[in-house]
Amino acid sequence: MDTKIIKVTDKGQISLPVAMRDSLRIVQGDELIITRSDDSLVLKKVKKEDFSDLLKHSEKVARKLWDNKEDEVWNNV
Repeated sequence: MDTKIIKVTDKGQISLPVAMRDSLRIVQGDELIITRSDDSLVLKKVKKEDFSDLLKHSEKVARKLWDNKEDEVWNNV
């Protein structure tokens, strides 16, 4: 486990050490998830597959709502 001390700027920003960015292949434009647990913060690189289950579920719910026959009554108004 790598450990580094970093400073927070007056704007609340931090810089990730180059060695850690390189080892995790974090590049400009990548998205990170930040999670708080008590007095700790955890950063994790977002991967498309991280949200695949959530996306499948939300698409199913959206189709169910869009295909609602009761809403078709408004098409003729």
